[in-house]
Amino acid sequence: MNTPDINELTPVRRAYGILTGDDEGRVCRDIPDAACDEQPRNFMTHVVSLSLTKVGDGLVDPKLVLAWLITALGAPAGLVGVLVPVREAGALLPQLFIAGGIRSLPVRKWVWATGSIIQGLAVIGMALTALMLEGATAGWMIVGLLAVMATARSACSVSYKDVLGKTVSKSTRGTATGTAGSLASCVVLLFGLALSLHLLDQTIATIAFVMLLAGGAWIIAGACFTTLVEARGATEGGGNAFSVAMKQFRLLFDRPQLRRFIAARGLLIATALAPPYMLALAGENGRNGLADLGLFVIAAALASILGGYVWGRLSDRSSRKVLAFAGFLGAATLIATVLLHDLALLDQNSSFLLAPLLFVLTLAYQGVRLGRSTHLVDMAPADDRAAYTALANTLIGVLLLATAAIGLLAESQGVATAIGVFAAMSLVGGFVALGLDEVQAEDN
Repeated sequence: MNTPDINELTPVRRAYGILTGDDEGRVCRDIPDAACDEQPRNFMTHVVSLSLTKVGDGLVDPKLVLAWLITALGAPAGLVGVLVPVREAGALLPQLFIAGGIRSLPVRKWVWATGSIIQGLAVIGMALTALMLEGATAGWMIVGLLAVMATARSACSVSYKDVLGKTVSKSTRGTATGTAGSLASCVVLLFGLALSLHLLDQTIATIAFVMLLAGGAWIIAGACFTTLVEARGATEGGGNAFSVAMKQFRLLFDRPQLRRFIAARGLLIATALAPPYMLALAGENGRNGLADLGLFVIAAALASILGGYVWGRLSDRSSRKVLAFAGFLGAATLIATVLLHDLALLDQNSSFLLAPLLFVLTLAYQGVRLGRSTHLVDMAPADDRAAYTALANTLIGVLLLATAAIGLLAESQGVATAIGVFAAMSLVGGFVALGLDEVQAEDN
């Protein structure tokens, strides 16, 4: 009872005021009255917890770190292609069926905290596997632990937006998530620079040690998240997973804005899928495409640093416009990439030309990611946030599996053709996003 109120600590209020422009913590829209008093504390708790998990994401990136690791361990080459689908689909597809159970919990911060800790333990298991095993056994063990991690991530995703909607004001949610992304990107950039400058040796032992640190970051994030002051919420809609799932599917017929949002988000996944194809294009046209991988990693990290906070602030003003502009920016970048290829301008300068384009594309992806997150939370009625999140993510997970056909197109028609398809998806997605409601309007 005598514990000091952290809201009264100057550093917390000062940091909150700098990031949001509300040094008194008085802006409280669409959250319970009790949460308003805890606004600075809750806001900074979200920033710290998310920053730690995003640092972990960057240090254990399946597209880079895990792919390099299982190759170095001598695992079958085919396992490299399994990593990203296991991570993305595993994190999205279960959500429709676990949302009902989460809805039965009046306080949901414990779901996110537990999921974060499980992810940390899974990553620590991967690190120990790398140190103790090798070959196919090590590869399959890492893939299995990645599946565990993805499932835990699924629970975190369903619960997070609902907790965010109850603990952080409508006008500052994008700022919280965007700031965390920028802070984490700075740490990941330092990691990439350390590897590029040979300050860290690219050995299995070094990567395993970094993964141990990443696992620890997830565990600390989970512990930090438990300190949130979360009001009890509605529990209607919990119960049998299948019946809840059927009710959620019916939302597609009843909520036209939800349908449009899912369509826009589905088309705009092109900004996330295209980067590996740009790297493949560099390998086709440049003499040292693989040797210059560090340049692409740095470009992507810099875009994440710049985009996280900026897009987050803009999303709090109009997430609809952020989604549309990000889609158009991604389309323009991918069209420019195809034109450079068709004009044979990539033969000698692929890395120097494509790295800036990858920077812009990653910037567009950051806009899509933050815009969709903010729009979903602000669009959904308070009692339906978990249902909206689970339904949207599950359908996107199915779509991600379907996009494997684009890989076949790249093999038969060339990488540039696949990039052209992504450009068209991004362009159409931008136009679809323009038809969304302005959910940040004062009367919403």
